[in-house]
Amino acid sequence: MAKPHKTMNTPLKRVRGLGSARGGTHHFWIQRVTAVALIPLSLLLMCTVIRLAGADHATVKAAFGNPLVALLALLTILAAFWHFKLGSQVIVEDYVHAEGAKLATLLAITFAIFVVGGIAAIAVLKLFFGA
Repeated sequence: MAKPHKTMNTPLKRVRGLGSARGGTHHFWIQRVTAVALIPLSLLLMCTVIRLAGADHATVKAAFGNPLVALLALLTILAAFWHFKLGSQVIVEDYVHAEGAKLATLLAITFAIFVVGGIAAIAVLKLFFGA
């Protein structure tokens, strides 16, 4: 009977190996950072939007003409869509086992996130620049 292959790595060393792609820890931390960043960003943006509920276009345009409000909106969009992309990627990698389907799904999700996020960012920039 053949002996199992022995490794010189301790269990802790194997755990710190970052997985087969060597990028798992970075992905994990970026997802956590975006989640934490979204707490104050979303609350502030929701307060701004609630304050503007029922306002006319000129009032909304003036509010988003403020650099702080526009920056808040753009940072929220960036953090939210990046967080969504990372979370979706984890789900697809965990539950889609066929490599072709996995690649196609990841490409479609990434494309959709960039398109919708880009449209949201352009809307904020249009309000900011008064177009």
